[in-house]
Amino acid sequence: MALIPNPKITRRDALAGGAAAAALLGAPALATAPPRRPNILYIMADDMGFADLSCYGRTDYATPRIDALAREGLRFTSAYANSCVCTATRVALITGRYQYRLPIGLEEPLADRKDVGLPAGEPTLPAQLKAAGYATSLIGKWHLGSFPAFDPLQSGYDHFWGIRSGGVDYYTHKGTDGKLDLWDGPTPVEQAGYLTDMMAEHAIAAIGAGGKQPKPWFMSLHFTAPHWPWEALGDEAESRRLEAAGPGDALMHYDGGSLATYAKMVTRLDYQVGRVLDTLAASGQADNTIVVFTSDNGGERFSATWPFSGRKTELLEGGLRIPAIVRWPGVTTAGSTSDAQVISMDWLPTFLAAAGAAPDAARKPDGIDIRPAMVGGSLPERSLFWRYKNHGQQAARSGKWKYLKIGEQSFLFDVVADPMERANLKAREPEVFKALATAWAEWDETMLPLDAKSFTHGITGKNLADHYGVVD
Repeated sequence: MALIPNPKITRRDALAGGAAAAALLGAPALATAPPRRPNILYIMADDMGFADLSCYGRTDYATPRIDALAREGLRFTSAYANSCVCTATRVALITGRYQYRLPIGLEEPLADRKDVGLPAGEPTLPAQLKAAGYATSLIGKWHLGSFPAFDPLQSGYDHFWGIRSGGVDYYTHKGTDGKLDLWDGPTPVEQAGYLTDMMAEHAIAAIGAGGKQPKPWFMSLHFTAPHWPWEALGDEAESRRLEAAGPGDALMHYDGGSLATYAKMVTRLDYQVGRVLDTLAASGQADNTIVVFTSDNGGERFSATWPFSGRKTELLEGGLRIPAIVRWPGVTTAGSTSDAQVISMDWLPTFLAAAGAAPDAARKPDGIDIRPAMVGGSLPERSLFWRYKNHGQQAARSGKWKYLKIGEQSFLFDVVADPMERANLKAREPEVFKALATAWAEWDETMLPLDAKSFTHGITGKNLADHYGVVD
């Protein structure tokens, strides 16, 4: 299904990557010396909606640098997040498995309990790449458990610079508890600056150094933009206002923001992504680096999600469908698109395969290697599943069909013909509905049960309750 127009490409762009693509598809290719294993740069925005980039349909502002990445690579049009919220998707990304297999995957939106986090012994994506000889780093948002019990440096990253919580002020770098949350490894960092710019600067320095080391490298560059608070470059006055209001609900900024502020946040992110990619090119590493740009879940209040309905915290398509762009020189074809259904947990097996490594045998991924889709092929038929405690949401996608349950209401949608999920077809297609509902129930039995306490522990406040349906 072609949801939106392809970015403009040149004939020269379209010819790029043919030899390696042919090799993956089984066609003969010229013999060449084996290249160095590819570096991997995984860039993730926070709460970016499906259509928040101009190459995905946004019209009120432009994202030229990320659009250029799409012109040089492949753009997925049916990419899903593992969850409609931050922490849960990050658990799936780093483990390659459904987040509901670990207690930390059940905690969102309140993933701040001191006793819950990503276990240090879990075979994560960075840990497995590190074992395969990669240098690994996380720059940006962690949000997988509180220090010191849970830490990126205990989960496979050689280097960490960023924030540990779900969101901080872009200028003071303080979290909802009013405490500084900016770190260089285990050391708190007190440094002035706009957070999006600071993360980019640190990534630029690390990428420049990466070109001088013998090891291939993997970098998780997890920006916080465009997550709340709604502060663009130059909004120091708004930052001071929020700090004066005190910690807690003020940082979530229910009374702030605008489409104009959101546009400035996204376009600044686009500018800094461009600078990071320029550094990659200038260092001579672009031709041997896989670059991915995506989001952790669907969009928040100022996002564009057309042609879908729904937002973050909802299992409607708008809460789950995300932009996903891949540039893999010699593999992806410039300016191409794929409607293959891919999901966050697919990156682990895909990146391990690119590195010539096999996933941990004791933690078989639920995700799959999606390289066939990157070269224009298809993926094996499979069903994808979600659940979210708020309003008892359940969802499954198989082919064109989507099963959805919200509270006591259940639905069957053809999300190819009806991406806005308006025509409930469960009465017309009772067998399809029954099969998907049954498949969801059978899958759910293999996951950990939801923890009812996790949604009332740690953070309180009427605004939070109103927004998430939390009962305090």
